[in-house]
Amino acid sequence: MIFKKRKEVNGSERPGLVVVNKPSSVISEQFRTIRTNIQFSMIDEAIRTMVVTSAGPGAGKSTVAANLASTFASEDKRVLLVDADLRKPTVHKTFKVRNSDGLTLLLTDKQAHVEDVVYRTHTEGLYILTSGAIPPNPAELLSSKRMEELKREMLDYFDMIIFDTPPVLAVTDAQVLASKTDGVLIVIPKGQASKEEMHKAKDLLDKVKANILGAVLNRVEKSDDNYYYYYGDK
Repeated sequence: MIFKKRKEVNGSERPGLVVVNKPSSVISEQFRTIRTNIQFSMIDEAIRTMVVTSAGPGAGKSTVAANLASTFASEDKRVLLVDADLRKPTVHKTFKVRNSDGLTLLLTDKQAHVEDVVYRTHTEGLYILTSGAIPPNPAELLSSKRMEELKREMLDYFDMIIFDTPPVLAVTDAQVLASKTDGVLIVIPKGQASKEEMHKAKDLLDKVKANILGAVLNRVEKSDDNYYYYYGDK
Protein backbone atom coordinates (compact mmCIF):
# COMPACT_ATOMS: atom_id res chain seq x y z
CA MET A 1 0.00 0.00 0.00
CA ILE A 2 1.31 3.44 -0.89
CA PHE A 3 0.05 6.00 1.59
CA LYS A 4 -0.80 9.38 0.26
CA LYS A 5 1.65 11.95 1.56
CA ARG A 6 -0.66 14.05 3.69
CA LYS A 7 1.59 16.84 4.81
CA GLU A 8 1.41 18.18 8.32
CA VAL A 9 -0.46 21.45 8.62
CA ASN A 10 2.55 23.09 10.22
CA GLY A 11 6.06 21.81 9.75
CA SER A 12 7.50 23.87 12.60
CA GLU A 13 9.12 22.39 15.70
CA ARG A 14 6.80 20.31 17.83
CA PRO A 15 7.72 20.89 21.51
CA GLY A 16 6.49 17.48 22.72
CA LEU A 17 8.67 15.51 20.28
CA VAL A 18 12.01 15.67 22.06
CA VAL A 19 13.49 12.74 20.14
CA VAL A 20 12.90 14.62 16.88
CA ASN A 21 13.86 18.11 18.02
CA LYS A 22 16.84 17.08 20.17
CA PRO A 23 17.99 13.61 19.07
CA SER A 24 21.29 13.88 20.98
CA SER A 25 19.70 14.84 24.30
CA VAL A 26 19.65 12.69 27.43
CA ILE A 27 15.87 12.38 27.05
CA SER A 28 16.23 10.95 23.56
CA GLU A 29 18.81 8.49 24.83
CA GLN A 30 16.36 7.37 27.53
CA PHE A 31 13.76 6.66 24.86
CA ARG A 32 16.28 4.61 22.91
CA THR A 33 16.94 2.64 26.09
CA ILE A 34 13.19 2.02 26.50
CA ARG A 35 13.03 0.87 22.87
CA THR A 36 15.86 -1.60 23.44
CA ASN A 37 14.26 -2.95 26.62
CA ILE A 38 10.96 -3.47 24.82
CA GLN A 39 12.66 -5.24 21.93
CA PHE A 40 14.33 -7.68 24.32
CA SER A 41 11.30 -8.14 26.59
CA MET A 42 9.96 -10.97 24.43
CA ILE A 43 12.62 -13.33 23.13
CA ASP A 44 10.53 -15.63 20.96
CA GLU A 45 8.05 -13.16 19.48
CA ALA A 46 8.44 -9.58 18.31
CA ILE A 47 6.17 -6.95 19.81
CA ARG A 48 4.14 -5.48 16.97
CA THR A 49 1.17 -3.99 18.82
CA MET A 50 1.46 -2.05 22.04
CA VAL A 51 -0.73 0.05 24.30
CA VAL A 52 0.66 3.07 26.14
CA THR A 53 -1.48 4.11 29.08
CA SER A 54 -1.39 5.34 32.69
CA ALA A 55 -3.33 4.82 35.88
CA GLY A 56 -4.84 8.31 35.97
CA PRO A 57 -4.92 11.52 33.92
CA GLY A 58 -2.05 13.97 33.55
CA ALA A 59 0.71 11.36 33.50
CA GLY A 60 2.19 12.41 30.16
CA LYS A 61 1.34 9.11 28.47
CA SER A 62 0.49 10.70 25.12
CA THR A 63 3.83 12.47 24.92
CA VAL A 64 5.63 9.25 25.85
CA ALA A 65 3.66 7.36 23.18
CA ALA A 66 4.54 9.93 20.49
CA ASN A 67 8.24 9.98 21.36
CA LEU A 68 8.40 6.21 21.59
CA ALA A 69 6.75 5.82 18.19
CA SER A 70 9.25 8.31 16.74
CA THR A 71 12.11 6.34 18.33
CA PHE A 72 10.97 3.04 16.82
CA ALA A 73 10.43 4.53 13.36
CA SER A 74 13.29 4.35 10.86
CA GLU A 75 14.05 4.01 7.17
CA ASP A 76 13.38 0.29 7.28
CA LYS A 77 10.66 0.18 9.94
CA ARG A 78 7.16 1.56 9.53
CA VAL A 79 5.49 2.57 12.79
CA LEU A 80 1.88 3.69 13.15
CA LEU A 81 0.86 5.78 16.16
CA VAL A 82 -2.88 5.44 16.70
CA ASP A 83 -4.80 7.91 18.84
CA ALA A 84 -7.15 5.45 20.55
CA ASP A 85 -8.05 7.99 23.22
CA LEU A 86 -11.45 8.67 21.74
CA ARG A 87 -12.40 10.87 24.71
CA LYS A 88 -9.53 13.36 24.98
CA PRO A 89 -7.40 12.92 21.84
CA THR A 90 -4.07 14.74 21.57
CA VAL A 91 -2.06 13.16 18.73
CA HIS A 92 -3.39 15.67 16.19
CA LYS A 93 -2.23 18.50 18.47
CA THR A 94 1.23 17.03 18.94
CA PHE A 95 1.78 16.62 15.21
CA LYS A 96 -0.23 19.70 14.24
CA VAL A 97 -2.58 17.98 11.81
CA ARG A 98 -6.31 18.12 11.21
CA ASN A 99 -8.57 15.75 13.12
CA SER A 100 -11.55 15.80 10.80
CA ASP A 101 -11.34 12.06 10.22
CA GLY A 102 -9.44 9.17 11.74
CA LEU A 103 -9.99 6.01 13.79
CA THR A 104 -13.65 6.75 14.50
CA LEU A 105 -14.37 7.03 10.79
CA LEU A 106 -12.70 3.68 10.11
CA LEU A 107 -14.67 2.04 12.92
CA THR A 108 -18.05 3.37 11.84
CA ASP A 109 -17.74 3.40 8.04
CA LYS A 110 -16.65 0.17 6.35
CA GLN A 111 -16.23 2.07 3.11
CA ALA A 112 -13.42 4.13 4.65
CA HIS A 113 -9.87 2.95 3.98
CA VAL A 114 -6.80 3.13 6.20
CA GLU A 115 -4.67 4.71 3.48
CA ASP A 116 -7.11 7.62 3.20
CA VAL A 117 -6.88 8.72 6.84
CA VAL A 118 -3.31 7.92 7.87
CA TYR A 119 -0.82 10.80 7.95
CA ARG A 120 2.73 10.32 6.81
CA THR A 121 4.83 12.55 9.08
CA HIS A 122 8.11 14.34 8.46
CA THR A 123 9.88 11.66 10.50
CA GLU A 124 11.07 8.79 8.31
CA GLY A 125 8.97 5.68 8.89
CA LEU A 126 6.49 7.34 11.24
CA TYR A 127 2.78 7.46 10.42
CA ILE A 128 -0.11 8.61 12.57
CA LEU A 129 -3.82 7.89 12.74
CA THR A 130 -5.74 10.55 14.62
CA SER A 131 -8.88 9.82 16.62
CA GLY A 132 -11.35 11.57 14.38
CA ALA A 133 -14.68 12.70 15.79
CA ILE A 134 -15.33 11.91 19.47
CA PRO A 135 -18.01 9.17 19.53
CA PRO A 136 -20.64 8.54 22.23
CA ASN A 137 -19.52 4.91 22.69
CA PRO A 138 -15.70 4.63 22.59
CA ALA A 139 -15.39 1.37 24.54
CA GLU A 140 -17.95 -0.39 22.34
CA LEU A 141 -16.16 0.72 19.18
CA LEU A 142 -12.76 -0.40 20.43
CA SER A 143 -14.09 -3.82 21.44
CA SER A 144 -15.91 -4.37 18.15
CA LYS A 145 -15.09 -6.93 15.47
CA ARG A 146 -14.41 -4.02 13.17
CA MET A 147 -11.51 -2.97 15.42
CA GLU A 148 -10.03 -6.44 15.12
CA GLU A 149 -10.33 -6.26 11.35
CA LEU A 150 -8.63 -2.86 11.29
CA LYS A 151 -5.78 -4.06 13.48
CA ARG A 152 -5.11 -6.99 11.14
CA GLU A 153 -5.23 -4.66 8.14
CA MET A 154 -2.81 -2.22 9.79
CA LEU A 155 -0.38 -5.05 10.55
CA ASP A 156 -0.25 -5.84 6.83
CA TYR A 157 1.39 -2.47 6.21
CA PHE A 158 3.14 -1.50 9.44
CA ASP A 159 5.87 -3.19 11.45
CA MET A 160 4.60 -1.80 14.73
CA ILE A 161 1.42 -0.16 15.98
CA ILE A 162 1.39 1.92 19.16
CA PHE A 163 -2.01 2.74 20.64
CA ASP A 164 -2.33 5.81 22.85
CA THR A 165 -5.26 5.02 25.16
CA PRO A 166 -7.11 6.72 28.04
CA PRO A 167 -6.03 6.07 31.65
CA VAL A 168 -6.87 2.61 33.00
CA LEU A 169 -8.73 3.78 36.10
CA ALA A 170 -10.88 6.30 34.24
CA VAL A 171 -12.59 4.08 31.64
CA THR A 172 -12.38 0.54 30.23
CA ASP A 173 -10.88 1.53 26.86
CA ALA A 174 -7.29 0.70 27.80
CA GLN A 175 -8.33 -2.71 29.14
CA VAL A 176 -10.18 -3.46 25.92
CA LEU A 177 -7.16 -2.75 23.71
CA ALA A 178 -4.66 -4.24 26.16
CA SER A 179 -6.39 -7.59 25.78
CA LYS A 180 -5.92 -7.42 22.01
CA THR A 181 -2.28 -6.32 21.81
CA ASP A 182 1.17 -7.79 22.42
CA GLY A 183 2.03 -5.60 25.38
CA VAL A 184 1.24 -2.64 27.60
CA LEU A 185 3.51 0.15 28.80
CA ILE A 186 2.35 2.11 31.86
CA VAL A 187 3.45 5.72 32.36
CA ILE A 188 3.86 6.74 36.00
CA PRO A 189 4.29 10.43 36.91
CA LYS A 190 6.71 10.71 39.83
CA GLY A 191 5.01 11.90 43.00
CA GLN A 192 1.53 11.97 41.45
CA ALA A 193 0.38 8.35 41.26
CA SER A 194 -0.19 6.53 44.55
CA LYS A 195 0.74 2.89 45.15
CA GLU A 196 -2.95 2.11 45.56
CA GLU A 197 -3.74 3.56 42.13
CA MET A 198 -0.94 1.62 40.51
CA HIS A 199 -2.04 -1.63 42.16
CA LYS A 200 -5.62 -1.04 40.96
CA ALA A 201 -4.43 -0.31 37.43
CA LYS A 202 -2.28 -3.45 37.38
CA ASP A 203 -5.15 -5.57 38.72
CA LEU A 204 -7.47 -4.29 35.99
CA LEU A 205 -4.90 -5.12 33.31
CA ASP A 206 -4.23 -8.52 34.83
CA LYS A 207 -7.95 -9.30 34.68
CA VAL A 208 -7.87 -9.07 30.89
CA LYS A 209 -4.59 -11.03 30.78
CA ALA A 210 -2.65 -8.06 29.43
CA ASN A 211 1.08 -8.49 28.94
CA ILE A 212 2.55 -5.65 31.02
CA LEU A 213 5.95 -4.87 29.52
CA GLY A 214 6.94 -2.41 32.21
CA ALA A 215 6.58 1.18 33.33
CA VAL A 216 8.12 4.55 32.49
CA LEU A 217 8.75 6.85 35.45
CA ASN A 218 7.88 10.28 34.14
CA ARG A 219 8.59 13.83 35.32
CA VAL A 220 11.78 13.04 37.19
CA GLU A 221 13.27 16.30 38.40
CA LYS A 222 16.70 17.33 37.22
CA SER A 223 19.59 17.09 39.65
CA ASP A 224 23.35 17.30 39.37
CA ASP A 225 23.80 13.55 39.53
CA ASN A 226 20.68 12.17 37.88
CA TYR A 227 19.31 11.88 34.39
CA TYR A 228 16.64 14.39 33.57
CA TYR A 229 13.59 13.60 31.53
CA TYR A 230 10.49 15.70 31.78
CA TYR A 231 7.55 15.54 29.42
CA GLY A 232 4.83 18.10 28.90
CA ASP A 233 1.25 17.62 30.05
CA LYS A 234 -0.91 15.40 27.89
